[in-house]
Amino acid sequence: MSSQKKKQESAKQNRKNTTSTPQRGEQKVTTFKEQTKSYSRFQLTDFLPTTKKEVELRGWDQLDIILFSGDAYIDHPAFGVAVIGRTLEAAGYKVAIVPQPDWHGDLRDFKKLGRPRLYFGIAPGAMDSMVNKYTANRRLRSEDAYSPDGRHDLRPEYPSIVYANILKQLYPDVPVVLGGIEASLRRLTHYDYWKDCLRKCILCDAHADMIIYGMGEKQVVEIAKELETGISIKDLKNIPQTVYLCKEEEIPGGINEDDIVLHSHEACLHNKKFQAENFKYIEEESNKKHAQRILQAVDNLYAVVNPPYPTMTTAEVDAAYDLPYTREPHPKYRGKTIPAYEMIKHSVNIHRGCFGGCAFCTISAHQGKFVSCRSKESILKEVKQVIEMPDFKGYLSDLGGPSANMYGMAGKNQKACEHCKRPSCVNPEICPNLNTDHSRLLDIYHSVDELSGIKKSFIGSGVRYDLLLHKSKDEKSNEAARQYTHELITRHVSGRLKVAPEHTSDRVLKLMRKPSFQQFYIFKRIFDRINREEGLRQQIIPYFISSHPGCQEEDMAELAVLTKDLDFHLEQIQDFTPTPMTVSTEAWYTGYDPYTLEPIFSAKTPKEKLAQRQFFFWYKPEARRDIERELQRIGRSDLIGKLYDNMPKRHPRTVYDPKAIGSSPEVDQHQSSSRPRKQKRGQQFTSRNSSSTQSSNKPKSYNPNFRSNRRHKQR
Repeated sequence: MSSQKKKQESAKQNRKNTTSTPQRGEQKVTTFKEQTKSYSRFQLTDFLPTTKKEVELRGWDQLDIILFSGDAYIDHPAFGVAVIGRTLEAAGYKVAIVPQPDWHGDLRDFKKLGRPRLYFGIAPGAMDSMVNKYTANRRLRSEDAYSPDGRHDLRPEYPSIVYANILKQLYPDVPVVLGGIEASLRRLTHYDYWKDCLRKCILCDAHADMIIYGMGEKQVVEIAKELETGISIKDLKNIPQTVYLCKEEEIPGGINEDDIVLHSHEACLHNKKFQAENFKYIEEESNKKHAQRILQAVDNLYAVVNPPYPTMTTAEVDAAYDLPYTREPHPKYRGKTIPAYEMIKHSVNIHRGCFGGCAFCTISAHQGKFVSCRSKESILKEVKQVIEMPDFKGYLSDLGGPSANMYGMAGKNQKACEHCKRPSCVNPEICPNLNTDHSRLLDIYHSVDELSGIKKSFIGSGVRYDLLLHKSKDEKSNEAARQYTHELITRHVSGRLKVAPEHTSDRVLKLMRKPSFQQFYIFKRIFDRINREEGLRQQIIPYFISSHPGCQEEDMAELAVLTKDLDFHLEQIQDFTPTPMTVSTEAWYTGYDPYTLEPIFSAKTPKEKLAQRQFFFWYKPEARRDIERELQRIGRSDLIGKLYDNMPKRHPRTVYDPKAIGSSPEVDQHQSSSRPRKQKRGQQFTSRNSSSTQSSNKPKSYNPNFRSNRRHKQR
């Protein structure tokens, strides 16, 4: 046995001798009998320690790892810091969590647990801190769902940066490791919407030693094992799914032909097209089975992104969910409400990953596109834990994942997947190699519903209706999809079913990597038919986005007409918010499609964004005047009569503005030479001249769902 192996074995044995957690009843601890029922089942030592007193209750003199969290500490597998803490505990390490430390004043929260033996870990939160703190209009949100009583003053902006710099100031020789979605999405040069600038790899600002990107269970344990042997954090350069900074001569193996070398940060600052070009490679490597190492020069150093671990197996995912979570907030929050916990406390996550590849979504950058599923046994075990909760009334709020109905789906021929770098398995068409069989998922639903104590299990996660409508060559899969659709609608909808068509314009949907709106029509007909046949009165709740790259006012105006004809008064809407490391954000910032490098228009100013968003609320009396004025301005007064039935369809005094934001994507072929030249379809976006607007021979719309101008009411 090598000397390094001997050191690891010796350290492992020492941990076994010193880190055992006291079992219930082994020593006297505070039981909090005065607490509400939800806390009374557990002793203080059933949670990971958060204070010096709790550390002492376990008989520990020093901690191995201390985790700082931007969220309240909820000991539940839906919250990253709990998963990481429990994973380290299961590996034999003494770990504590400091939730929402006060970063002002004397910094006592950063000092109270002292210096860890191995490293500090930073988990900024289950949600990106800036999305959590600000709206799409950069306004401060009134509530932080991950804080007690929704307080919004318990975390700073960019907690990864703030916490890391404080820790480095107090303990300069202790390694600091960043994790969570905030660091994952900022691992290379990225656009920051809230500061409106291009920013470096977050390690440059945080002065931390390493980033763990994606799901971090394997990395945190591997880092701890390596540091135990006496290796410096600066020498840990080969751990998969990590990022570090180093000089060119310190890159292991040097820069070789297999590495992907991006345009430098400094080059991207001076050329937006370079930033767009970079992102194509970043996304492709995030979605490959066998990724390459990525390098980017910044500040005379290189940010080195090691390829990720292989997709987690069922056994590995089960191991993460089967840890001894209490599934409750720490007792320190007694008497307080944590909104995010209230939403998910009676829900169960059944898989990770999503192969949808939506252009505005960060899941592929964080969890990857390959789905990792839990076993039925592990799922049922957690459902039984939910049933035992004192406030559980028999209704499971969600049995889902990033997408509700991707459980059990993967490539039929895995060898084909080994070489695939498509960002989506369902766009522009569903991959013929994808197994879309819903049978395994139906089996999960049936097994859960048969448990004593379950009255009903609802599906709260978003459903991909394109998977339900897909016609496979395998008739068994088609029958399972029909059965799933019927059971979903009749047994698992709590009055409202969430789906996300996102838009009605196929041109915009193509940029979003979403299916044609025609599929929504088909699915809604099925939904309405089943409701009629079963005597149900349920609603379908569609989600839509305004101001997405490529979307113009005309597209939003037509969306208003089409959704009105479907009898929707839209509630679930979102103004596009650029978040780091998505295709949509790169297109929004750079003005180019990262894959084609063709120009793309985006609404950016508050005025432009409001002009699009207002069409969601056409049904509000106070919005009517502004909408009519805007429709006249962009040359689409023909839509006024469609939105407001008592209004004439023609307005002879319409004034058309050829520079209108919502102009059509093409110009008339007979335009004068003084007008902009005609662009190819798909090149964004030239104004239509006023004569073509008035011509009855020209189609009013370039949306194929709108072209016939017929109503699509579903009776």
